[in-house]
Amino acid sequence: MLSGVCRDHRAPPRTPILPSKGELTVNKNGPARQLTRRNFVQDASTLALGGMIVPRHVLGGVGYQAPSDTLNIAIVGAGGRGNDNAQELGTENIVAVCDVDFDLVTNKVGGLTAEGRDGTARPKVMRWQEQFASATRYSDFREMLEKQSNIDAVLIATPDHTHAVIAKAAMELGKHVYVEKPMTATVAEARMLARLAKETGVTTQMGNQGHSSDDARLINEWIHAGVIGDVSEVHIWTNRPIWPQGIPAPIAPPEMPDQTDWGRGSIDRRIASAVDGGYQLPPALDWQNYLGPIAEDVAYHPIYHPFNWRGWTAFGVGALGDMGAHLVDHPFWALDLGYPTSIEATSSPWGGPRRAPVTYPLAMTAHYEFPARGGRPPVNMHWYDGGLMPPRPELLPPDVPMDREGGVIFVGTRGILMHETYGDNPLLFPGELHEWAATVAPTYPRIEESHVMNWALACKGEATATTPFDYAAQLTEVMLLGIVALRTGQGQKIQYDGENMRITNIEEANQYLTREYRPGWSM
Repeated sequence: MLSGVCRDHRAPPRTPILPSKGELTVNKNGPARQLTRRNFVQDASTLALGGMIVPRHVLGGVGYQAPSDTLNIAIVGAGGRGNDNAQELGTENIVAVCDVDFDLVTNKVGGLTAEGRDGTARPKVMRWQEQFASATRYSDFREMLEKQSNIDAVLIATPDHTHAVIAKAAMELGKHVYVEKPMTATVAEARMLARLAKETGVTTQMGNQGHSSDDARLINEWIHAGVIGDVSEVHIWTNRPIWPQGIPAPIAPPEMPDQTDWGRGSIDRRIASAVDGGYQLPPALDWQNYLGPIAEDVAYHPIYHPFNWRGWTAFGVGALGDMGAHLVDHPFWALDLGYPTSIEATSSPWGGPRRAPVTYPLAMTAHYEFPARGGRPPVNMHWYDGGLMPPRPELLPPDVPMDREGGVIFVGTRGILMHETYGDNPLLFPGELHEWAATVAPTYPRIEESHVMNWALACKGEATATTPFDYAAQLTEVMLLGIVALRTGQGQKIQYDGENMRITNIEEANQYLTREYRPGWSM
């Protein structure tokens, strides 16, 4: 474990804010037990004592990684991105896995092939399968943090609605955290985690892997060198959602419409009735811990789990929350945009009741205004999803496609810069700008390891995290403000005071900066 190394450079663990006294934790392998403040922090006190560090040269030769140089990592949410990330962490110890559906996770991990198509071994897969087999398993992250004191770092790859509550509990115990994108489900949660990261000094990272790419750094260098001139306009698009949106909850209505009534509301009732199949809760799925902090008492249905949760307002933040971290990231970073002063959004219809929608629209656009920054001009940034795309720029040659999956176009006074999702394949137009770009010297250090390994090395003081929470929180906030504007209403433009996290012109819109939590889960 790395306790003795990590503790030296960060603040002491905070006393965590726990679920309400007497609340029960779920243990699939035994009876429920009471969760109290004393037993929650008892093991953390043991961890704070640290451990002896054995020098690398005492235990092995060149390339040997001593146990004291190895992180003990817990994976929370291992059936999707957590499964991918765990394979990249093979040099570390995965000592615990927490998930609400181990049938799914076991099938996913067991289904990985130990050999590539060409017959070569895949050591990362084999290492993860070995570690998964030996790791301690939990269905409740609170029980995991209470019982297992040897955890140095926690990787969180759960649905969006649980990101903040898990990260907060881990950080308050002094654990390093990696949170898949989006960092949080609300603006208020992003602010809270950024503050907590600063207070605790733990190493943090958001899982937007394109931020660690060479192309992302090349984009910044071209923009900063003025290759396309001053940028005042940005267009961003994605083909997401690729999951259900714009549909009602899968609950049969008490009354079906008349056979002659085929209006939109009647069709929605028919869809809800058809989708409601009276599905039984799988015995291996811990649904209450899946729901976690949300106030809504959503009944189980396979339309939510394991993948389609992104489109439901209870669990995800739609296409903008999903892909904004991979697309908004690059102009936000390269142009140093900061907070917008105004945002407006429009969309196709939401799914479910107008005043309490249950799914995000099939398609939306959002328009942000950012003020001038020093000598840089103001920027108008435009977001398009659901297959919508921006107008084709005049400078783009007819034989150059705009990638339907997604991309970004920076519009400058000398030309345009276009790239694909994750910052991939940046191109300049007119083409002669590439001659100038070739003379631009690299100024951003390149990241040699994967994004998640960059975090692991940063936890050990061997690297600098590329997307720490002080940056990721602001990026996440900008993304989520598009959803806030959409919730505020079509035809409305919200004026935003970023310094004070306040919408100044429509008071009721401020409710969308946060959310309600069920009792015992308050943030």
